Amino acid sequence: MRGRHNECDVLDRLLSDVRAGQSRALGVRGEAGIGKTSLLDYLAARATECRVIRAAGVESEMDFAFAGLHQLCAPFLDRLDRLPAPQRDAMSAAFGLRHSDAPDLFLVGLALLSLLSDIAEDEPLICLVDDAQWLDQASAQALAFVSRRLLAESVGLVFATRSESAAEQMTPHLSELHLTGLGDADARALLQGALRSPLDAPVFAEILAEARGNPLALLELPRSRTPTELTFGFAGAGAVPLAGRMEQGFLRQLQPLPAATRRLLLIAAVEPVGDVTVLWQAAQHLGIPPGAAAPAEAAELIELGTRVRFRHPLLRSAVCRAADVRDLREVHGALAHVVTLDPDRRAWHRGQACAGPDENVAGELERSADRAHTRGGFAAAGAFLQRSAELTPEPSRRGARLLAAAQARLHAGEFDATARLLGTCESERPDDLQGARIDLLRAQLAFASSHSSEAAPLLLAAARRLEPLDVALARETYLDAFNAAMFAGRLTRGVGLQEIARAARRAPTPPNPQHSDLLLEGLSALFTDGYAAATPIGHRVLQAFRNQDATRSGTRWLWLASITAADLWDDESWHDLSSRHLTTARETGALSELPLALHSRIVVQLFAGELTTAAHLLEESKAVAEATGGDIAPYGALALAAWQGREDHARALTATAMDEIVFRGEGIGITVAQWTSALLFNGLGRYDDAVTAAQQAAENPQELGAANWGLTELVEAASRSGRRDLAVAALERLSQMTKASNTGWALGVEARSRALVTDGAAAEPLYREAISHLRPTRVKAELARAHLLYGEWLRREGRRIDAREHLRAAHDMFVAFGAGAFSERARRELHATGETARRRVPETEGDLTDQELQIARLAAQRHTNPEIGAQLFLSPRTVEWHLRKVFTKLGVSSRRELVRALPSSVVAARSL
Repeated sequence: MRGRHNECDVLDRLLSDVRAGQSRALGVRGEAGIGKTSLLDYLAARATECRVIRAAGVESEMDFAFAGLHQLCAPFLDRLDRLPAPQRDAMSAAFGLRHSDAPDLFLVGLALLSLLSDIAEDEPLICLVDDAQWLDQASAQALAFVSRRLLAESVGLVFATRSESAAEQMTPHLSELHLTGLGDADARALLQGALRSPLDAPVFAEILAEARGNPLALLELPRSRTPTELTFGFAGAGAVPLAGRMEQGFLRQLQPLPAATRRLLLIAAVEPVGDVTVLWQAAQHLGIPPGAAAPAEAAELIELGTRVRFRHPLLRSAVCRAADVRDLREVHGALAHVVTLDPDRRAWHRGQACAGPDENVAGELERSADRAHTRGGFAAAGAFLQRSAELTPEPSRRGARLLAAAQARLHAGEFDATARLLGTCESERPDDLQGARIDLLRAQLAFASSHSSEAAPLLLAAARRLEPLDVALARETYLDAFNAAMFAGRLTRGVGLQEIARAARRAPTPPNPQHSDLLLEGLSALFTDGYAAATPIGHRVLQAFRNQDATRSGTRWLWLASITAADLWDDESWHDLSSRHLTTARETGALSELPLALHSRIVVQLFAGELTTAAHLLEESKAVAEATGGDIAPYGALALAAWQGREDHARALTATAMDEIVFRGEGIGITVAQWTSALLFNGLGRYDDAVTAAQQAAENPQELGAANWGLTELVEAASRSGRRDLAVAALERLSQMTKASNTGWALGVEARSRALVTDGAAAEPLYREAISHLRPTRVKAELARAHLLYGEWLRREGRRIDAREHLRAAHDMFVAFGAGAFSERARRELHATGETARRRVPETEGDLTDQELQIARLAAQRHTNPEIGAQLFLSPRTVEWHLRKVFTKLGVSSRRELVRALPSSVVAARSL
């Protein structure tokens, strides 16, 4: 550890914190040979009275899903039964212990968090992950999830990673220890200690300069040179990178070894698990004698203990590089012969051992791909299928397997590999269906990789080509095209929703239509025949979705169905479908769907006047974003800030969101931002500003939902700012939809808006009609606004006593909601009638953070710590740690007292 005193101090502090009951996560980054593994060894040696578990990424294992995670968890699989059932099932499926649907990656991450927390209950736990740049993608993401959620579990998690790209994935949120070369004095001392005989000063200086303070280079470069080179300095560095020169040095150290020893090292390099038993079984199969390991151990190239360990990963690479193709095939064949308990590794070794096409092996690899897919290992499935295709003798079957490999690589997020495979597919002379599926994959690749504006036209072209070949797939592709074009909205270039709709309407109808087919028919009618003509089929679509079983097969289109409900002013369907979307995403652990489901549900709750619940959902969405490392544009946050009347916060959110939305190519986000701005300004009574924002929100009716709401804001803002003609024009556009929809929400909003542009006494029955229509609906915020507008009209008519009734009702509702700007607007109007309404401050919850408040609410609702942890992506131990802080802040000592200490509105706030 020469020259690493500061780095050792960092690790010592981490260890001290873990022993004290706090969790810590650290990234150690640096080039090959810089000393990362040595620091992990130092930490492991110092971690007395702690349990230490280790894993290491292996380059040849990168395609095996959860391989790295299995290294960490294998000794503790007997603890899986202690986990909540969804987490236990997800981890069991990931490790191939049970057959099920592919586990959600982040549910596996939550299971890992719970498992590590459970282990740490016995004694502090140190997890060391070396060569993290070579972890399989699934393990890397699960471990990154855990590192973001660690807090009070007595767990220390340390990643050592070589490349910057790996560091960006694994450690962007962590404290980071960036290792650089040793200082000159330490480098000289280390090099001097590595020499077996004195060196001339120029040669010593040349090696010192070449190593640039890299400890492994300082130790290995002298070993890699001949005596003549060491004496005269004839080994010029040239243009070979340092890692390459160290690998060349290892190659030179291999050359003097006996052939049997080199072959044994090749087995160890190819067998990635480090299983000593498998190593010797394969060696015996190849006739390698037991004594073959001795020369390698004497040269300190390899260590055969409980596991096989190379002196350095570069040595493993050098061993593989030194072998010829025939030797590699023979070693893979031997490993396939002895690895009998793991059919997937056996299939992989058999595939690498093949010298030419072999349908039996190709079929075995394809079956392994199916198993990998079941466990969520899309990268592994792609690797198996790609090798399967390479070994497939029959051209059409080879093309099908290549296409399946490209699909798996796309699901794994390996976009460059997907593009290369699609190029190979095209060179295989695909049949018509395969060619159409290639087009579809290219379109999906464009949308997934960059939300490219090319996605919608590519999806449309793929759908058209698929029509005569696979009707069901073609219709699903049209829905995908709608989805892409709808999100792009006003930022769409080229193909728009109308063109997609016209093409979809001409598509054949399958003999047994599904709900998705009815949804496609409804969207096609909306964007071709218009709103009024499409409304009847739209209502049938919503009823069909509400009546279907809440199975996973129906979740794919729930967002499209939900936004259709909002566009049709169907508050009951909107409530039901958004609730189902959120519930299903939670229960199945589909964290990839959960952010969109949460933001959609937040808006539903805001229209219902449930701002407290919406705020809790927003905190949950932040927890999901923090846990997964990603998020969608902050639609829910924008709407909540507007309803709360928090102008500064709303402005900051909008400014940040606009850059993100435009970068994502989400035109629908622009409409949401403009609608929420109009809503905010109407609440504040700044009607001229509201007009500008509402006009922009309403100008793109193809962006469903928010564009309609923009029209309602425009009618109010324009009528209040004296722009009657603009208000009337907006009302006529609004009426065309609301009369067709004929729901209570639609008719209530239309009557309220028409009253705003109606003169004299004729306005009063319209206000009463609006209240009558809105009272039984779920959109209580719309009802409160109807009371407010009616009360304002009555006051202006000089009927102050009548006005007070409705202004008081509006004020009380807005205060209960937490709608600050609208409640203040109602208070001012009440004051103008001669009645004083005090500014009511929401009940305090102490000095609780948002997360503490959310935990307190769930605890008060009698949820257990594991249940709270599962919902908020925390370990039960961290939940307990937060609850202790809550009890202290509120001055209570039990959950029963907690119920009394929290406001009833907080305790009653629902998760949905």
